[in-house]
Amino acid sequence: MIAVAGKSAETRFVEFFTANIRNPNTRRAYARAVNEFLTWCAAIGVLNLLAVGPLHVATWIELQTQTLAAPSVKQRLAAIRHLFDWLVVGQIVPYNPAASVRGPSHTARTGKTPVLDPSEARQLLDSIDISTHAGLRDRALIALMVFSFARIGAALSMKVEDVYTQNRRLWVRLREKGGKQHAMPCHHQLEEYLHAYLEQSGIKGDPKGSLFRTIQRGTGQLSNTPLPQANAHAMVRRRALAAGIKTPIGNHTFRATGITAYLKNGGTLENAAAMANHASTRTTQLYDRRSDDISLDEVERIRV
Repeated sequence: MIAVAGKSAETRFVEFFTANIRNPNTRRAYARAVNEFLTWCAAIGVLNLLAVGPLHVATWIELQTQTLAAPSVKQRLAAIRHLFDWLVVGQIVPYNPAASVRGPSHTARTGKTPVLDPSEARQLLDSIDISTHAGLRDRALIALMVFSFARIGAALSMKVEDVYTQNRRLWVRLREKGGKQHAMPCHHQLEEYLHAYLEQSGIKGDPKGSLFRTIQRGTGQLSNTPLPQANAHAMVRRRALAAGIKTPIGNHTFRATGITAYLKNGGTLENAAAMANHASTRTTQLYDRRSDDISLDEVERIRV
């Protein structure tokens, strides 16, 4: 459909994903949604961008609601809407067919990310074999996400020089979404884990190198290649399984676990938002799972 619309449409289409969208995760998600929508349009006989109307977008969105959760459907609608906005501004199409289409309603007071109990988080960290470089790396990465509330993307983009000493304590420098830099002092356990990782892995003398790296095949030594996010997710699931944790956790679990543990121990929501680098405490509240304990206590009152 894009090729049929001409060279200007091709250029504008590519620019949407390169010049307009900077976040690689957003780019990947939007590309997947746009590809599936345009493929579906072609399958039902809509072969021209100018022929795409609100009815086509609404029908496709309705089909998505049958297999996907509301937030995922809303994200896909946003991808289509933003693409056609971009094409309208570039004078490729006269109007945005997705502008009048409404997505499914969705409200959330708590997030869906699985959260570990503090004892489970400790069980996971203690179960890791630190006699290898991989074990030292994995323990440091998980602890970083728990004790500094770091997003996995920010953690994996860190350089060795982003772990530094200030006021006699170890600090970490995180590059969060939107290019924002965020510095955090290290919890004493995180400081211990990072020191052990840097010293025993031999990467301390490479300040410009990636902090978390892949393992060279057959050697057990760290490579110069940054650890991909998918590899980190597989590592987390593998470590949890080995530790006997049945909760289906992911990379984001540790951010939510750290925030919940902090609030349970008397921390304030405002400070938690600042530590997590959230623009609003409303976002931080999605990570607060203290009410889960209250709900469980109340359920146990049901005696028959």
